[in-house]
Amino acid sequence: QVQLVESGGGLVQPGGSLRLSCAVSGSIFRLQPMGWYRQAPGKQRELVATKTVGGSTNYADFVKGRFTISRDNNKNTVYLQMNSLKPEDTAVYYCNRAPKNFDSWGQGTQVTVSS
Repeated sequence: QVQLVESGGGLVQPGGSLRLSCAVSGSIFRLQPMGWYRQAPGKQRELVATKTVGGSTNYADFVKGRFTISRDNNKNTVYLQMNSLKPEDTAVYYCNRAPKNFDSWGQGTQVTVSS
């Protein structure tokens, strides 16, 4: 069974940065296209960024130019570097295979952007 463990969230002021990590086990990580998602209170989960096996990336318009997704296949880990954070980026962030998700999700990591 696939396990996803997100970390790196926290409280940050507007304009600040955070780097999220997601460790993946139970799957051949290097063969999986991965993505980051987020869910704000009262809202549906939304796709933030994806990175294919071949290295292509795609970003939601609301994070383009601010967030960067990367992966380390040797560490079975996917990252999300978040810069110029805004209060509207506040959410629980999750990683999963994208676009076809694994059945299981991790616990997510809370990101709060507030002064």
